[in-house]
Amino acid sequence: MKEQIGIDRLTGLIAFARAGSLGSYTAAARSLGISPSAVSKSIQRLEQQLGVSLFARTTRSLTLTSEGRDLHDRALRLLHAAEEIEQAAKAARTEPAGTLRIAASLPIGLHVIAPVLQQFRALHPKVTIDLRLSDHMVDLIEGGFDLAVRIGDLSDSRLLSRRLMPHRLCCYASPDYLARRSPPTHPNQLEEHETVSLRYQSSGQLFRWPFRIGEKDVEIVPSSGIIVDASEAVLAAISAGAGIGMATSFMASAWVKRGALVPVLSDYAVDRHNITALWPESRRSNPAMRAFLNALVALS
Repeated sequence: MKEQIGIDRLTGLIAFARAGSLGSYTAAARSLGISPSAVSKSIQRLEQQLGVSLFARTTRSLTLTSEGRDLHDRALRLLHAAEEIEQAAKAARTEPAGTLRIAASLPIGLHVIAPVLQQFRALHPKVTIDLRLSDHMVDLIEGGFDLAVRIGDLSDSRLLSRRLMPHRLCCYASPDYLARRSPPTHPNQLEEHETVSLRYQSSGQLFRWPFRIGEKDVEIVPSSGIIVDASEAVLAAISAGAGIGMATSFMASAWVKRGALVPVLSDYAVDRHNITALWPESRRSNPAMRAFLNALVALS
């Protein structure tokens, strides 16, 4: 007769699955909504019950042992099954409620998601929004997120997706800068101007400025005197007269409306349709996720 699993062992397996995926007790605790010490104690009890060491611990790292690696995939299946049970229970409620965990980059979070939060919660006051902003790609499934909004190419085939609003990539400069320097009339003239470029935090690569010239899309990497690693810093610098920079229309629109920036080379601007909402299959029927997705689609 098989031994029945106890609640302590089940809790330990879930903590082990999350800690093994995220690489630390602190990250696991954050995703599970408990303290790091609770995660540590649960895993220690599990190791005692199983009679194996699951992690090799140092002061700086947490890595799976060979036994831990063998058991981790099975523990992950248990965690995913538990999450699916939770999502099925949430789906049984007709009114969106509970905590909705959303991941996005800083520009998307500031300019696309944050502006709709007040209106969304006015319609759905029982939903609490937990918005995490980072330029580093997060794993929705392992991180326990309900929804992500990303810009760029998609690479995770495990996720469901929906295209959102289109946007435009265009150059901008301040009226003060353009009063001192004649605006360029062709992208090739950018080399005669001061420019501000963006370096991606995730890869360290410089952003390549796209232009639509004739029937072709052409990319240029200006020799910029100022390089920053946040899109907001590009806008702040060029609005202060530092030169010409490129930004998305959803980021620059507020600056243009208040007269701080003026479009430049707009005849060569490029339209993009690569802002996408993504969510795990297990969140498909979550009422809060569906309601928020509908709010984002309404922006299109």
